[in-house]
Amino acid sequence: MKHAPSPGTKAAAAPTPQSASLVQQFRAVLRRTLPPPIRRHIARLALWPPVGLVRFGDLRRLKPISRVWGSDRGLPVDRYYIEHFLAANAGDIRGRVLEIKDDLYTTRFGGRRVVSSDILHSEPGNPAATLIADLTRGDSLPSDAFDCIILTQTLHLIYDVRAALNTLYRILKPGAVLLTTVSGISKISREDMDRWGHSWSFTTSSARLLFEEYFPPANVQVEAHGNVLAAVAFLHGLSSGELRRKELDYCDPDYQVLITVRAVKPGRPA
Repeated sequence: MKHAPSPGTKAAAAPTPQSASLVQQFRAVLRRTLPPPIRRHIARLALWPPVGLVRFGDLRRLKPISRVWGSDRGLPVDRYYIEHFLAANAGDIRGRVLEIKDDLYTTRFGGRRVVSSDILHSEPGNPAATLIADLTRGDSLPSDAFDCIILTQTLHLIYDVRAALNTLYRILKPGAVLLTTVSGISKISREDMDRWGHSWSFTTSSARLLFEEYFPPANVQVEAHGNVLAAVAFLHGLSSGELRRKELDYCDPDYQVLITVRAVKPGRPA
């Protein structure tokens, strides 16, 4: 039910074209008459927070809060997105599964659907590895062998990404799934940089173009995860537990912290 204005009061009138025109004229007069420094000062005061009054608090520092991605404080921000991606696609993790370095995610998200698990490492020295091979020179890896490959935070470390993807496509069975995550906004992995390189940062655009060189476009699903707050937290090494879930789950496509790709090799599974 609508209520009439109380006695002695007037309803706010909607702005008319004439009043809007007067406001524009007034602004034009101010632009012509006020000196540029005063105009710039007024413009800065209209911003919020005002220029020069942003409170950085604990983030005003030249060194990050944590150099180990926040793993010393809890679950890193990128791992939060990785684990949600794998949980959403857990049904793909089945049969014979290949994972890099260890089988942590194969075991956690595949469970009883996994028939056999292989661990790939690029060089000797990893006692858990069942396969030793460089993805860019993967001739020793069997073709059409795996029902699922879990490739988390690896592809951006490889300079020759096309050679690596060519190998990954070849060793997948027809109908099999490649679950990949790559870095968008991130600090450099110093350990990997010094050992074999940290070559790329991806966007949804570059990831899609790259994967569609090998997989049919309809078989490639690319998503971005993150926002400006998540990016700042990740760069400083805060853990995901130090942000609210709604802050982590909000996606701003202009601040891509992590890129996830689900790609399916054409053909029917055996």
